[in-house]
Amino acid sequence: MHHFGSMDGLRAACDEYVVGVIRRQKGDALGAGPGLDIVSALRAAPIGSLTAYLAAVLGDDSPAVARLVDDLVADAVEYADAGVASGMLRPTDDPYGRAVLLVLWNLGGLVLHHHLHRLLGVDLLDPHVATSPAMARHVGPVYEIFGHGIFSDAMADTISKAVDDLAAAGEDNDE
Repeated sequence: MHHFGSMDGLRAACDEYVVGVIRRQKGDALGAGPGLDIVSALRAAPIGSLTAYLAAVLGDDSPAVARLVDDLVADAVEYADAGVASGMLRPTDDPYGRAVLLVLWNLGGLVLHHHLHRLLGVDLLDPHVATSPAMARHVGPVYEIFGHGIFSDAMADTISKAVDDLAAAGEDNDE
């Protein structure tokens, strides 16, 4: 009560701290450009109790968690733009949509951390997970999906056309 005024004040301070740590970590990684040493970046990540905190609070459907997620998404838009500028990321037609999905997919992994541990042997709540050889079981598939994709070129073209058609149909209905 003395330092934060209330539990909500403490929560807001914790959320600000978490967002700040993630912002710095992502900014440093994207600032390295395409030559980023991903293993060193993982080892330098101050994961500690941050993942446990996020896993504990993310299931709460409250304005505080909405603000936390909104802050993470806003930051993700900014550092994805920096990643595009540095040549690390491909441009997208929908930077906000991409940021939302990437943040939610990553946060979902924290919420479902028990299953990730059970299925791949990676405990995201372990403060030393970034230096654990088990982390390769998680990071390898993530970078395969993000780096190389999972759809063939033909399927990607088919999906792209379907999405364009869906968007055009929505525009027709708006008129």
